Amino acid sequence: MATTHTEITIKKSKLRKRVAPKYDKAAALFLLPWLIGLVGLTIGPMIASFYLSFTHFNLLQDPKWAGLSNYKQILTADEYFTTSLRVTAIYVVSSVPFRLAFALFVALLLNRKIKGIGIYRAAYYIPSLMGGSIAISIMWRNIFGETGLVNKALHVFGIHGSAWLGDPHYALYVISLLSVWQFGSTMVIFLAGLQQIPESYYDASAIDGASKLQQFFKITIPMLSPVIFFNLIMAVIEGFMQFTQAFVITNGGPINSTLLFALYLYQKAFTDFQMGYASALAWLLLILVGILTALLFITSKFWVHYESGEE
Repeated sequence: MATTHTEITIKKSKLRKRVAPKYDKAAALFLLPWLIGLVGLTIGPMIASFYLSFTHFNLLQDPKWAGLSNYKQILTADEYFTTSLRVTAIYVVSSVPFRLAFALFVALLLNRKIKGIGIYRAAYYIPSLMGGSIAISIMWRNIFGETGLVNKALHVFGIHGSAWLGDPHYALYVISLLSVWQFGSTMVIFLAGLQQIPESYYDASAIDGASKLQQFFKITIPMLSPVIFFNLIMAVIEGFMQFTQAFVITNGGPINSTLLFALYLYQKAFTDFQMGYASALAWLLLILVGILTALLFITSKFWVHYESGEE
């Protein structure tokens, strides 16, 4: 008698039950280190931080429940919170556009078929590997010091340079300039996006008489807009999390002109030992970055174009 469709389905189901557990166990074994890290280093600390944000905790005594008092104080009575938000906003606005523009410019230069182009690409990527380190921050502090390399170079032309890091009008922009210098990773992503644009688009537009500038604005920018959007999101998030440069170069000074939000959070946690208060600051930062990211996603439908036609 011929085997019915139902019998075949039942046999396949039984076979799947016998084979699947072996693969499930192997997959679980390989995922175990990642799961341990996710729970122990991400989810666990986040839950603890959320709880501590509602407490008074000085690292030496047990946390004491405080309800919403930390959040209330931050939003209504903490002038340094407002200052750090303003400084961070200026930092993001002054560094992110220039970083993206410079990274795109370098990516366009490196998107050429010339001999040894791989060496040039590696050389331009190196700053992103070292830019966030303590050593580079110390070097930057020395370069822009009152007797640093920048002022010595200006002195050759008879210009008396400012004490860049000691002047509240310039200190934050010096740190922003270091962020622009760390364009390597952004440049690599732009370069990958440029290499995905078909050459036929440029050839067809050239036949129609389009100039290089027209090709850039009519082909390159629209085709690259998803990559620009991705880099913009990552740069904004990174800007609000920036800490090392401000901590090493100026430590928030002069006159709190470089008091970035992450640096203020660190000071509250490990200088003033107000861990509960710092946890509340961290969650407010998360909410703020989430809102900004959502706004960028909302506005993306007006300027981000996908080849499939979806926006």
